[in-house]
Amino acid sequence: MRKVLRWLLALTVFIGTLSGTAAGAATAARSEPTDIKDRLLSIPGMSLIEEKPYPGYRFFVLNYTQPIDHRHPDRGTFQQRITVLHKDTSRPTVFYTSGYNVSTTPSRREPTQIVDGNQVSLEYRFFTPSRPDPADWSKLDIWQAAGDQHRVYEALKPVYGGNWLATGGSKGGMTATYYERFYPRDMDGVVAYVAPDDVVNDEDSAYDRFFAHVGTKECRDRLDAVQREALVRREPLEQRYARFAADKGYTFDTIGGLDKAYEAVVLDYVWGFWQYSLLKDCDTVPADAAKAGDEQIWNSVDTISGFSAYTDQGLAQFTPYYYQAGTQLGAPTIHFPYIERKLIRYGYQPPRNLVPRSIPMRFQPHAMRDVDTWVRHHAAHTLFVYGQNDPWGAERFRLGSGARDSYVFTAPGMNHGANVAGLVPDQKSLATERVLQWAGVSSADVARARPLAKFDAELDGRDAEREPMLRP
Repeated sequence: MRKVLRWLLALTVFIGTLSGTAAGAATAARSEPTDIKDRLLSIPGMSLIEEKPYPGYRFFVLNYTQPIDHRHPDRGTFQQRITVLHKDTSRPTVFYTSGYNVSTTPSRREPTQIVDGNQVSLEYRFFTPSRPDPADWSKLDIWQAAGDQHRVYEALKPVYGGNWLATGGSKGGMTATYYERFYPRDMDGVVAYVAPDDVVNDEDSAYDRFFAHVGTKECRDRLDAVQREALVRREPLEQRYARFAADKGYTFDTIGGLDKAYEAVVLDYVWGFWQYSLLKDCDTVPADAAKAGDEQIWNSVDTISGFSAYTDQGLAQFTPYYYQAGTQLGAPTIHFPYIERKLIRYGYQPPRNLVPRSIPMRFQPHAMRDVDTWVRHHAAHTLFVYGQNDPWGAERFRLGSGARDSYVFTAPGMNHGANVAGLVPDQKSLATERVLQWAGVSSADVARARPLAKFDAELDGRDAEREPMLRP
């Protein structure tokens, strides 16, 4: 009899527990938010800045609470901006960063168009307003930035449960690669555009070889002549520069004076042309620099290099970039054999001269060697895309025998805006197919090897992203 009573009591308790569990699950299901905005804002540390409408999408600008130091998360936090271009939680998600500020205007990177997915975009730490206050600049490095991406991914993965791809161009392509190096299990694939790989900072002969052969001799000669002429006419053009700076309220404390800033802008001229222009644009360069007026020389240099670049005001936005160039990323040096030595007073300015002296800097030569070695031996599901005429591709990532399902392709005739669409047909088809495969879409879509979303001029149309042309 006691055994029967004990059995009945146990059965009653089990049924009660089961009923309570079912009721609790039903209550949880009822209380779980269904609207995507509510789901995003239910993530601890996530807050809304604004939502902007765009047909076929929901677009959110958000803040996410991040630790200043991922090694010691208890030592303070800061707010990092992210944006979410929401398509559908069932679609793949592309994780994008430019490596700089995040745009708060809806846009779609090429992999997002290819996979017809969602896009999460992250502002790089220390680019305002995503900067700790006070700013401990020692916490600005590639490992800490990868930690930012990892935490955002972990926070959003329960919402966007499909496959994820990391992408970015130039410093953003580098960032996507570094993220993969430190967190190789997060992403299902990486598409890195025009990403430099400066393994040995003091050896930059690859850039000199590039500039000796890029484009055509006629175009190179035009550019070289304008650059030289701007230094020949230094005195009258610097007088104009002084008036220009006074009118705009520009100052030159960080670089150390107007004369240094002027030379830095002029020495950027040839690099800047090939970074952002195409061979056909040589027609816009004065054909006979020696006979061109001062106005023509000024306008050509200003259009390509930008006379505001080395002012305190122009440098301030990119201080985090120059800091990283002088501590981990490295910076290129090039030479000017067609310009007499007496015309060049300073040469390329090192990153140290472009960052306020109040910020300490020390270069870490092991950082890029580590990433380069990892890519050569461990890269998987990774696509690197370069432009044939882009100077930054002179030192690029290369794959070793240990890489798996990874590729390095070059788009003929393209600059710093090189993309998959600009590859030769066979490579374009293969690259598209691999991106689709990594994104986990249907086998039929993979076989077609075409972008799943139609081109949208407003979302997808963009030139090469304007970034500073770094002087070492």
